[in-house]
Amino acid sequence: MSSIKRFQVTFDCAEPERLALFWCEVLGYVAVPPPAEFATWDDFRRSQPAEERDAWFACSDPSGVGPRLYFQRVPEGKAAKNRLHLDIRVGTGLVGEERLAALEAECARLVPLGAVHVRTLYDGNDACIPMLDIEGNEFCID
Repeated sequence: MSSIKRFQVTFDCAEPERLALFWCEVLGYVAVPPPAEFATWDDFRRSQPAEERDAWFACSDPSGVGPRLYFQRVPEGKAAKNRLHLDIRVGTGLVGEERLAALEAECARLVPLGAVHVRTLYDGNDACIPMLDIEGNEFCID
C-alpha cells in the first residue's frame, strides 16, 4: 500500500507576501514563521542580497490539515488562464437558494480584500462563483 504524500501548492506571482496574506484571509491560514535563525521576517529580509529579498513567502493551515501554500516571485506576469485553481468550498451540503446565499456571502467578504467577482453561475439548484485573486489568478467559490 502506498503512503499519502504531503504536498504544497505553489503560486508564481509578482508580490509573494502580499498574495500570501490575501490567501491567509481567504482560507483562515497563517503566515509561516521566519527561518529558525531569524527572530522576524524583517531580520531575514535584511540578511538577503537585494535581488533575493521578498522572493518568496508561505502560509499554512493552523490546524495542520490543509496543504502549505508557497508563493514565489517570478519575472513574468500571468499570461493565460490557470491550468489549476482552488475551489473555496463554502456551500458543501447546501442546495438551491440556501447554497447561492452562502456563496454570495463569501463573495461579499472577499471583494473588499481585493478579489474580483467574475460572474455567478446558478441553475436553480447548484451554484458556483468564479473569482480572481489580487494578482488575477482564477479561483471559485462553490
